[in-house]
Amino acid sequence: MPIQTLDISPVGRVEGDLDVCVDIENGMVTNAWTQAELFRGFEIILRDKDPQVGLVVTPRACGICGASHLTCAAWALDTAWQTEVPRNAILARNLGQITESLQSQPRYFYGLYAIDMTNKKYRDSAFYEEAVKRFAPFTGRSYEIGVTVSGKPVEIYALFGGQWPHSSFMVPGGVMCAPTLSDITHAWSLLEYYKSAWLESVWLGCTLERYEQIKTYDDFMAWLDESPAHANSDLGFYWRMGLDVGLDQYGGGVGKYISWDYLPHEDKYQKPTIEGRNAALIMKGGIYDGKTDTHTMITQDQVRENTMHSWYDKGAADVHPFDRTTRPVQNNDTDFEGKYNWSTAVLHSEFGRLEAGPFARQLVAGGKHGEPWQHYDGFILDMYKKVGGPSLHLRQIARMHETVKLYRQAERCLREFRLNDPWYIKPQERDGHGWGATEAIRGALCHWIEVKDGKIRELPDHRADHLERRPARRQPQPGAYRTGADRRADRRSDRSRGGGPRGPVIWLLPCLHGSCARWQDRRGAGPLPYRLAAPSKRRSWRDSRRGVLSKAPLSSSKGEAA
Repeated sequence: MPIQTLDISPVGRVEGDLDVCVDIENGMVTNAWTQAELFRGFEIILRDKDPQVGLVVTPRACGICGASHLTCAAWALDTAWQTEVPRNAILARNLGQITESLQSQPRYFYGLYAIDMTNKKYRDSAFYEEAVKRFAPFTGRSYEIGVTVSGKPVEIYALFGGQWPHSSFMVPGGVMCAPTLSDITHAWSLLEYYKSAWLESVWLGCTLERYEQIKTYDDFMAWLDESPAHANSDLGFYWRMGLDVGLDQYGGGVGKYISWDYLPHEDKYQKPTIEGRNAALIMKGGIYDGKTDTHTMITQDQVRENTMHSWYDKGAADVHPFDRTTRPVQNNDTDFEGKYNWSTAVLHSEFGRLEAGPFARQLVAGGKHGEPWQHYDGFILDMYKKVGGPSLHLRQIARMHETVKLYRQAERCLREFRLNDPWYIKPQERDGHGWGATEAIRGALCHWIEVKDGKIRELPDHRADHLERRPARRQPQPGAYRTGADRRADRRSDRSRGGGPRGPVIWLLPCLHGSCARWQDRRGAGPLPYRLAAPSKRRSWRDSRRGVLSKAPLSSSKGEAA
């Protein structure tokens, strides 16, 4: 059978210009790549500008995660200028990023992801009719509630930052706000509404306290069977339908995962340095290697970029961002054996290509590395091991699982404010190198900055998609997107009722926003070398849970989760 190429151009769920292509042969995806031909050039815009211009420009790199860019930009200048940041300011910065992420959770799930479950290709599923009632765009019960409630967290952001998106209230030395007790009280009421109107009543079908008792995969399955309210919550319903339509069969990936530390502790990072960062953040970072089941700490000096296949005049060497100068090539041609993309290929000096994102964060959170006081959560890592490795289905569970943790951190910020203490300490401007990193809701994000003669010499930024959509090199090690495209493209006769390649390809993308960089050599590889666990292992696991798929009724009574 001849190779069929599916070309999705552009992918409308990603800001910017992204093309996705897959080659399909005998029902198998044999190659996958992405390409972007849109040059935005933030590094060029910022060069030779006042260092604080980055606080205004970089949040506009993305319409969804501007607070994460602002966080990185502010901490990068803090480390370059050797500032002192008051505890109130650290809490306010954390709260800004947290509320932006809380906003994204229901908006992403209902507005970008779950709507695909209403596609008619899933009509043979016993769950399809209920999925349409819940998730259909604009008319679905849960869709309407989720999208509406998603606006409440950024109302909290606006109380501190003045507006959302594109606020610039985080500055070197602190924040430009001084909230009153009335502001804090208002923020609490908005947070409580988010919990009562959606998080507990619709998504979980239980209290946060009950959900937080789940520590392992077995705990989760017991929770699912415990009450119809749990099984019929949107979480329970998605879990059951996802297994029924075979979403656990897609999305292997590279098997190595990265997360930067995020949410600095208000008492441990008041004098920020690049070297002291790992030991001062609440959510620990690191790398998890699924093959060896090991966790490793990560530092920024291990990051490398390669522009061999990109339209930049830089050469073929792997270079640290501090040693890179952005020199775009004009009047370029597309050559899939040479340069064809505006991507820079980001990799780790030892581990190579890595997967970033909420799934990676949760796998890293399950490690015993880092400081004893830092956050630990082994639930998703246990589930990863029990169900046979990574999948599209597990990635969605991991992302939404994080909502409860983010909510608790938002509560903590509001409790810890000391309204009469400082919010800003004026810094002394100086030349130097700075670095700021965080975890945007979509994944790892970093800013490097070099200040020379009071101006920005270079400010490269790396987003999660730079790690996952990077161009191939001459000895290609496939990236996360390519290896995440499952080889089995057409499953209409199999247990997956969705069929066709569109679902697994597109569903790896909606959590990513605002990229100017894409990856992957178009020609250099045969069938994808990474796939899910052996079918026999996966089938035996799914069959052992088959009763769970149909045990609970598909509709809920009054007082239970929608």
